[in-house]
Amino acid sequence: MRVSVALFTADLRVHDNPVLVAALKDAERVVPLFVVDTGIRRTGFAVPNRAAFLADSLADLDAALRARGGRLVVRVGDVVEETCRVATETGAAVVHLAGGVSRYAMRREERLRAELAGDRRELHVHEASLTVVPPGALTPAGKDKDHFAVFTPYFRRWEGFSVRGVLPAPDTVRLPDVRTAGLPGPQSLASGPTSPGLPTGGESEARRRLRSWLAGPLCAYDDQHDDLAADATSRLSPYLHFGCLSPTELLHRAREQHNPGAYAFVRQLAWRDFHHQVLAARPDAADHDYRPRHDRWRRGALETEAWKEGRTGYPVVDAALRQLGHEGWMPGRARMLAASFLTKTLYVDWRVGARHFLDLLVDGDIADNQLNWQWVAGTGTDTRPNRVLNPLVQARRFDPHGEYVRRWLPELRGLDAATIHRLPDLDDATRADLDYPARIVDLAEGAARFREGRGIGRETS
Repeated sequence: MRVSVALFTADLRVHDNPVLVAALKDAERVVPLFVVDTGIRRTGFAVPNRAAFLADSLADLDAALRARGGRLVVRVGDVVEETCRVATETGAAVVHLAGGVSRYAMRREERLRAELAGDRRELHVHEASLTVVPPGALTPAGKDKDHFAVFTPYFRRWEGFSVRGVLPAPDTVRLPDVRTAGLPGPQSLASGPTSPGLPTGGESEARRRLRSWLAGPLCAYDDQHDDLAADATSRLSPYLHFGCLSPTELLHRAREQHNPGAYAFVRQLAWRDFHHQVLAARPDAADHDYRPRHDRWRRGALETEAWKEGRTGYPVVDAALRQLGHEGWMPGRARMLAASFLTKTLYVDWRVGARHFLDLLVDGDIADNQLNWQWVAGTGTDTRPNRVLNPLVQARRFDPHGEYVRRWLPELRGLDAATIHRLPDLDDATRADLDYPARIVDLAEGAARFREGRGIGRETS
């Protein structure tokens, strides 16, 4: 009896899962395995919000496998050691795994391949599991270039890539005799309180949200995705991060819509792939400048804490940080505003902000989070590295009626939009009755410190 192992990592689903499908095709019995990786805790990546979402997702995956005659096999410890132990116990000849792009994932893969080979077992890595286009599949012309550093030319090639079809969920999963630990709870994965407004994790919820998104809101995405008050983004990013939803299936389903909203949404999937191919080629971009600007970052501990707590005195920035604290999520435009204010106005190192986001974001992904932060900070792939997003201009443009601000800043709910937009410039006497902090920095002062620190002229938007 031939046995294989399907090692789940960031692909916690049964629909369109190349790892699971290949493992089932490869053998009569399959071990659907998830290892609660104790090494993750040492990286600081195990945080309460993602732990709660992960626990939901594992429980949902187990239920889906049980409905097909199987179950999720859970082990706790070092991923490589536990996977090899399962392979030995069951006599599995092959382990199937989705390819990752972080340094941690790459090292895990290298160790696993070596350990399995030493025991005459194979590792099959499936590169088209976590992204639409495998990270190394598209490269620019020129023998010295291993990845695209600018999005637009990457997107042109990405659009024409022959994407694999959507794989059906299996009807049956048969396991060999193998022991398993119980499903982990959130507190066993990461201790500490979670944000009160967290979404429910798991493939079932992901597919419910996908159906709702495709049924209507997607068509307006092009016009409304930057409208902060409209809350018109898909909110599918946590499900993509944990692999509860396949990006390939999402691409195919979106392309069936044939409208400007779908095209704009597909472009965001391409951005996700773009960041993954950058990180795959430059793993140190997770914590080192992709394009060094020789910044002399300020420490600004008090200002940084005010930023984290949503007390900067700039309502749209504070609303974004309050939403992050409550939901463990925020829309892309809000992330850009918050990141620009920290790096370009307070002139604080992007790594400080990226770490705060990773501490709270349910969709906290190393590739997307770190490289988006670098894009905004001007140390990444942005072709206009010195642009500054003016929070007053951005608020009037993307929250013109002040609805987003009033939603997340209850102390300002009695104010009209005009007053909200003028708040940072009001004097203390005018603001006396408000339970809202004065601005922590004047925008002109912030712009000057940024220009001086980076040695540049003025460029804003």
